[in-house]
This record gives sequence, structure tokens and C-alpha cells, in this order.
Amino acid sequence: MKLKDLYDLAVSKGIEHDPRGREEIGRVLYKAGKKFEELKEEEKQEFDREKLNNPYSDTRILFGDPKLEIKTILAGIDIEVGEILIADRLREKGRQIDLVLAHHPEGKALVGLYEVMHMQSEILESLGVPINVAQGIMSSRISEVRRGLLPLNHNKAVDAARMFEIPLMCVHTPADNMVTAFLQKAIEDKRPETVGDIIAILKGIPEYAEAVKIGAGPSVVVGEKERKCGRVFVDMTGGTGGSEDAFAKLSQAGVGTIVGMHIGEKHRKEAEKNHINVIIAGHMASDSLGMNLIIDEFAKNGIEIISCSGLTRFARI
Repeated sequence: MKLKDLYDLAVSKGIEHDPRGREEIGRVLYKAGKKFEELKEEEKQEFDREKLNNPYSDTRILFGDPKLEIKTILAGIDIEVGEILIADRLREKGRQIDLVLAHHPEGKALVGLYEVMHMQSEILESLGVPINVAQGIMSSRISEVRRGLLPLNHNKAVDAARMFEIPLMCVHTPADNMVTAFLQKAIEDKRPETVGDIIAILKGIPEYAEAVKIGAGPSVVVGEKERKCGRVFVDMTGGTGGSEDAFAKLSQAGVGTIVGMHIGEKHRKEAEKNHINVIIAGHMASDSLGMNLIIDEFAKNGIEIISCSGLTRFARI
């Protein structure tokens, strides 16, 4: 497959599993197209035209010819300068590495991470939170994340990839969409009664079972295993953690348990205050699951996968 084909496939799988649904994605892309058409000619030169077909600003080809044929991928969760050097060293030893694939965004995809957070408003709406309230809750948090991204050295890994002429791509929200859909279905199919039942479901999934072995498996951080789980919300997509103000609204909307990748202390305290059980499934395990589901789509087309940087590879094909 060509690099552009892999990129388009990842985006299409993200759209297919997006919790907002295809209709909402259509609206997002339509708004991007309309905004582009209304720009002055000089402003169009600055516009990221990928937004016209890709609703995920944190998923991009960061370096490399889109027409390049890809046969072997070195894939990991965090790809930084060290992983680019690993790819170069493997090449020196005779291994074919055509592409380095990151989950967490780098370069311009990292700069644009905050933009995908707007999808959290629609996700909250689908759970019963009025959209005006959801957008109000998310507004300040999105601004906070945007400001936090501004001073970062965004292009370190991209510059290294360019120096060694190693193609680099990152796939973030599409993978997160896939793990969210996978877990929500797995949990709903099993119809758990208690928080402990959800933990058992997670431990039956290879990525989480492997994480248990190193002490990084699923953990209850708010509530007890014996408690009723109620309505379960798998919260693993939308760029990064949302607003702590959301917990009160989620509680009012009837959410009893949240299953997430990670949680900050302020967010944990708000969940506790609003009597919402919280299970942290595990960050690397969850990211591995999402990436594995994406990578399986690549492997179906004959792509060889070499894993690194926290990616625990389990194939489902």
C-alpha cells in the first residue's frame, strides 16, 4: 500500500467508529469546506487542506512522500527522537523500515490536538447533556489545552525523521475512536451488574491482561468493585481529558460508571463528589488496543508490523 492509502484508511476507520455518527462528521467537513471557500486567497495558502477530508487534526502524514510504497511499519505509542534512531539502527542492521507510525501526535498534529476536543461536546450531548451546556463546559478546557500546547517543541521527532529520511505518520483520534467503540460494545454485550464485573471484562482482553502482568492493569479509582455500575460510559476519545465540570452533568444524565484511560486529581475528586464510579483501564493498554485495531486493517493488506515504544501487539485477523 502507498503511504497515502494507509493514511486514508486510518481516517476512514476513525469516521466509521466515531461516536458522533457519520451525519455529524459530514457537518464538520462541510463547515471546514465552507470556511475555506470564504477565505481570502492569501489566507487559503495558510489553511490546512487536510481538514477538508479528515476531521481529525491530530492525525497526519508528518514526513514522507504520500506515493511511497509501504511494506514494513515500525509502530509505537510515543514516537520521539529515540524511536527514529531505533528505526535508523534497524535499517543499518538490514531490517526494512518504510514508515514509523506513532499514536500520540507530533509536529503539526500535536499543534492541532485541541481542535478534536470539540467532539467531546457532541459526545456529552449524546449522553443527555444539552449541547449548549456541553459546549460551555468544554470551551475553557479547550482553550487551556491550546495554550498548554503553544510552548512545546512540536517538531523534534519530525525533524529527526527528516534528517534520516524516514517517513513518519501519526494516528490518534481514529485509534481512540476504535478502542472506544470496541470497549463500549464489549461491555454492553456482557451486561455487567457491578464495577467488578467491568474489571473482569477488561481483564479478558489481551492488551489489559498483559498490562496486569506489569502492574498497569485496570483499576478502580472512584467507587468499589461491589458497587452497581449503572449506565457505563467509555470515555477514551476526543483528544485529551475534558472538563471536570462535566461530571455533575453526567451524573444528572444518568451515567453511573466511567471507563477511561487516565484521570487527573481534580477530575477524580469531581467524579467522587458526584458519586460516579471511575475505572482507569490503563493508558498504554488502551492505546495499544486502539492501535492494534487500526494496524490490523493495515496487516490485512500485507503490511508487516514491528512494535515498539509501549505498543503491545495483539492481532485480531
